[in-house]
Amino acid sequence: MISTQTIRNAPASAVNNKEQPGVFRIAGIQMASGPNMGANLSEAERLIEMAVAQHANVVVLPEYFAMIGMKETDVVAVREREGQGPIQQFLRAMAKKHRIWLVGGTAPLEAAVPGKMRNSCLVYDDNGQQVGRYDKIHLFGLDLGNEHYHEENTIEPGERVVVLETPFGRMGLSVCYDLRFPELYRAMKDVDLIVVPSAFTETTGKAHWETLVRARAIENLAYVVAPAQGGYHVNGRETHGDSLIIDPWGVVLDRLPRGSGVVIASMNRAYQSSLRNSLPALRHRTLHQC
Repeated sequence: MISTQTIRNAPASAVNNKEQPGVFRIAGIQMASGPNMGANLSEAERLIEMAVAQHANVVVLPEYFAMIGMKETDVVAVREREGQGPIQQFLRAMAKKHRIWLVGGTAPLEAAVPGKMRNSCLVYDDNGQQVGRYDKIHLFGLDLGNEHYHEENTIEPGERVVVLETPFGRMGLSVCYDLRFPELYRAMKDVDLIVVPSAFTETTGKAHWETLVRARAIENLAYVVAPAQGGYHVNGRETHGDSLIIDPWGVVLDRLPRGSGVVIASMNRAYQSSLRNSLPALRHRTLHQC
């Protein structure tokens, strides 16, 4: 049974909103990370600054933003204890410096199982305080032609659905392969903003990425920010990219097909409420999880 962890934090007045009340700027960062953590963090900082220059209130980094190693165990080797280490220090500093809510894609944190890590999505408020953590539940596995991925070899899965009460509404945390499991998002219970930091392969991304991201937005009448790894990596891997921001009607508000950059759009809570009143699908549910 999956439990839901709800974390309450700052009031809406804590947000430096540069638009009308109830309208916020949400941004996603696309990267093509490599094995050099310092270079990746420098690139992430540059892209965060680009998002801030466009008045972003919330910025979401992609999965594995700090490192995609030459082999899977390279990321395990740099795993951090919660609250310590250069990746978490970077996230704290960026959130506080720019007065933004920062979703740290995923960071490798210590696991209970020796030789493994937790693939953790960390959230920091605009004071640089960590206010949420979600450990990726669904671990990617693929055996298709010459492509083979088995995340269970290096990652210990999470157990909890995590929803944060934020100034922007209920924010649900998920990571990449989670997109294929709609029951996860139903367990978030009327979530307003879904984040999906990802590193989809080119093969699976080309076939399914946009369809899955838009489906999660439509069925939950929620905004979705899905920042991705996008491009060729030093280790020979190719990720799909196509970072997206989707509105609750399933409309693509912004996208970036390939390469490093930023997607950004406005989240309008009044518009979202009007859609939910016009099409109250969330209230029409008759089948509920146990």
